[in-house]
Amino acid sequence: MAWPRVPRLSYYVLVQLIGPTALFAFLMTVVVWLTQSLRLLDLVINRGQSATTFVYLTVLILPSLLVIILPIAYFAGTLYSLTKLNQDSELVVMASAGYSRAQLATPVMAAAAIVMALTYLCGLYLMPAGQRAMKDKVLDIRADVGTALLDEGEFNTPAQGLTVFIRSINSDGRFEGVFVHDSRNKKHPVTYLAQSGLLAQTPAGARLLMYDGTIEQSSDNGAKLSVLKFKSYIFDLDQFTGPARTTGRATSERYLSELFWPDASVKGSARAAYYAEGHNRLAQPLYCIVFGLIALAVIMRGRRARGAQALRITVAVVIAALLRIAGYGIQGLATHHPSLCVLFYMIPFLGAGGAIAVLMGFDPLEMLRGRQPAVESAA
Repeated sequence: MAWPRVPRLSYYVLVQLIGPTALFAFLMTVVVWLTQSLRLLDLVINRGQSATTFVYLTVLILPSLLVIILPIAYFAGTLYSLTKLNQDSELVVMASAGYSRAQLATPVMAAAAIVMALTYLCGLYLMPAGQRAMKDKVLDIRADVGTALLDEGEFNTPAQGLTVFIRSINSDGRFEGVFVHDSRNKKHPVTYLAQSGLLAQTPAGARLLMYDGTIEQSSDNGAKLSVLKFKSYIFDLDQFTGPARTTGRATSERYLSELFWPDASVKGSARAAYYAEGHNRLAQPLYCIVFGLIALAVIMRGRRARGAQALRITVAVVIAALLRIAGYGIQGLATHHPSLCVLFYMIPFLGAGGAIAVLMGFDPLEMLRGRQPAVESAA
């Protein structure tokens, strides 16, 4: 059995849709990515990490951003492309050549399917994988206090309550002129001064070895000062590391199977939150179909006057935004009431149904005026 031949115009329209969608996705991703990456800048700088580490961490954020951005970019790209084709009278020429509205919907839905597949890929696999990798890397950075000390000639604050100054670092890794100020106890701060030192990574953790120095501890708000000289002293840096690594995973770090079938230890509200997150990930890509149908309804129905078309586009954008906001709002409700998870699918279903009704001839404005909607003939 031969497959039905796809008109060449469908490929043309598909190319016209993919270009703007990719451009909008790129621009939106760059803007949001830059704002999200700024929160990692402080961690990377204060911990003495390289630019490569910063780029690696920010790349791991991208899948979680694309889950949100891709459907929106597809809506913007589709609306722009169809509007341009309509304003250039290309749709009129296509219709005159026998290219029906059903055939026009084919490349629109094909583009929606492509964006849906990418959104599912990001939401079901890349996002949890990226969130896990980022969390593990951040924990490693916080635990590695020693790397934040290797910035000679500057006062470093690798952890809360700890200030370290190293005058110089020799080629063999030995420190010259070491200053450490431990102010965790505000009433009894301790200052360590040493002529030389060395950073050692032991099985028990990072240790700062100091030689030929003094320990100065003040009390009574600085009224008393005790000084103790030492030949060698070992300063434990692990006491300033973050909390120990845990095996617990946040909802964004869990794969779909872990959300719907979590461990037996997960109970109550946590299990409900996982359940809601799982349905949310399955429902998010469905908005691509809704947005494509809304864009078709806006362009294919109504008068071609610029003012009327601008009004329809504005209304379509508002409706699409309200639908997507409603989808986000359901997640909070479904966390406390799991039975409401069906709304994750009902919202896009109702949105798609309304757009199809408009494409078939239903005019809500006419209904508000008390008149029957004009149903277009099959021709």
